[in-house]
Amino acid sequence: MNRLLLKIVMIGAGGSLLISNSTFSQLIPPAKRAAHVEIMQGPVLEFAREDLAIVRWTTNNPGGDPDHFAIVHYGTNPKELNQITKNHLRLNQDHPETMFRVRIDGLTPRTTYYYTVTSTESGGKSDGVRCPVEHFTTPGPGERFEAYPEPAPRPR
Repeated sequence: MNRLLLKIVMIGAGGSLLISNSTFSQLIPPAKRAAHVEIMQGPVLEFAREDLAIVRWTTNNPGGDPDHFAIVHYGTNPKELNQITKNHLRLNQDHPETMFRVRIDGLTPRTTYYYTVTSTESGGKSDGVRCPVEHFTTPGPGERFEAYPEPAPRPR
């Protein structure tokens, strides 16, 4: 009887360790929200080919909910940025800055697109940052664009 009881206790303890490691390690409390979020670098066109582009920018760490969305509002008319795309990311609360990147699909070759960038917490609360309208032109078929080195810091 004691052996059976010992086996049950050992199996239960091992199972609870597995569950607690996978469950509790995913729960990260929100960090203190930044008093003011600003774009420190970019936005810049990181990569483009005829049908897609990747836009990148860096802000001071906005804090708050660790789950965030990088958002690009874009269109072919600078006064009508009526298309939106966004990418999910998790903030690293130990870093003073956060790099946001958004992939924009379904673009037309050799077309100029206008855009602005922003970011939100997963619940939709804005980080309070938005850039002026920027633009890029997609390359022709078979061509591509890559922006290296990193962009210079944005003037303050």
